[in-house]
Amino acid sequence: MTRYDYVVVGGGIVGAATARALTDRFPGRSVLLLDKEDGFGRHQTGHNSGVIHSGIYYTPGSLKAELCRAGAAATERFAEEHGVPWNRIGKLLVATTPAEVAGMRALAQRAEVNKIPATLLSAAELREREPHIRGLGALHLTSTGITDYRRINTTLAGLVGEAGGTLMTRTALTGVRETSKEVVLSTTSGEVVADYVVYCAGIQADRVAAMAGIDVDFAMIPFRGEYYDVRPERADLARTLIYPIPDPDLPFLGVHLTPTVDGGLNVGPNAVLGLAREGYPKFSFDRRDAADIVKFPGIWHVARNNVRTGAREMWNSVSKRGYLKLCQKYCPDLRLEDLTPREAGIRAQAVMRDGSFVHDFLLRETARGLHVVNAPSPAATSALPIADEIVQRVTQAQGA
Repeated sequence: MTRYDYVVVGGGIVGAATARALTDRFPGRSVLLLDKEDGFGRHQTGHNSGVIHSGIYYTPGSLKAELCRAGAAATERFAEEHGVPWNRIGKLLVATTPAEVAGMRALAQRAEVNKIPATLLSAAELREREPHIRGLGALHLTSTGITDYRRINTTLAGLVGEAGGTLMTRTALTGVRETSKEVVLSTTSGEVVADYVVYCAGIQADRVAAMAGIDVDFAMIPFRGEYYDVRPERADLARTLIYPIPDPDLPFLGVHLTPTVDGGLNVGPNAVLGLAREGYPKFSFDRRDAADIVKFPGIWHVARNNVRTGAREMWNSVSKRGYLKLCQKYCPDLRLEDLTPREAGIRAQAVMRDGSFVHDFLLRETARGLHVVNAPSPAATSALPIADEIVQRVTQAQGA
């Protein structure tokens, strides 16, 4: 049985950033970063579109709005300092219907409140900037960029090791016993004892919280985000990130065109209810995961409130042509033969029992533990300031 001052469960980008922040804040104390996979960043971090978000979508004053804005600058600095590729290429939010024009103007007002530089473009100005993109207008954000989050994740984990922290992979958490003096973690590699534990379990956050004795009034629902790569010879269809105007009632941003740091272009993601929390191939199914979804009352509220949206997303998941039409709304030059499938991602989305989506970051605390319950997009962008926020709460909890 090994004892540590701090254990971080989950080595995605938020967990790795937290472990690194703990080694920085408490250089004389022992820190363990633990993950059940054979490396770090194997799930949400390694399956996203690589966007450094500006924070325009998020409610003013929310954790998402505040941490995303700080996170974008911190991510750029970190990438620059550690040789991770990044590029601030900007984003265009394209309106293709009168209703979306109204949504675009509302986003322009939110950008002003959130102090994000943004410029409204006419249809002609949009076409001049991006010749292959069509719309009634667009909102141009100069502060949005792209990077490689998996490389940032592995770099952060490496820094933990360099600072004297311990890195442990292929080790799954199987039980939690918290007392007034310590936390005993049962794992597939034996017991680990900690003074304090930070749980960054992503899609497994509800199960881990239940292990720790928290009254879980939410469920982590997996939404598959399916992507396509655009053929290399067609990568010039967009030089800027191209996004639709999102549905304000849903926590998803719509299918977008994303230039990548290696010179490619991809399309996605959609948002389809998944039946396996960690099953990335299409039609993945896990009996336990599916049963938990069916038993959770919140999912039936979600289904009733989003029948048309859900049906459309499912159809576009199985129909490549239907998926293409989502993109052709703003990029009519994109063709069916331009799209080649790539591995999907799975968004870990917390849903409450009443069926409401948790839109903001959500943290739950015990006397000797902090659970990062909901950390979907833009958690990768916000990982560094999220980690600072976590360490500040840990410090307060311990009276350090």
